Amino acid sequence: MDNIMPEEVNIEIDEKIADGAYSNLAIISHSSSEFVLDFICLMPAADKGRVRSRIILAPEHAKRLLLSLKENIGRYEKAFGEIEIHPMEHEIDPVGVTTVGEA
Repeated sequence: MDNIMPEEVNIEIDEKIADGAYSNLAIISHSSSEFVLDFICLMPAADKGRVRSRIILAPEHAKRLLLSLKENIGRYEKAFGEIEIHPMEHEIDPVGVTTVGEA
């Protein structure tokens, strides 16, 4: 059986989700079967953040997301200039990487 995607896909978005959620920290965890992306809001001088959204992806979809982000960041930088990454004011890595279930 061929896996053919339809030419047009209708996508709906709930009003609450459409408002979005601000995140200034992401923690990425993975096992052999999935990637977990936690998007967190950590306010200045706070010692506790709150997970605003959690997305769970199959490894193939995680890689597709990586490639799509790379392509879109390239387009953005071509239009608006290079995105500079400044040192963080606190010691938390802006994109944490953890591994679940591996030694």
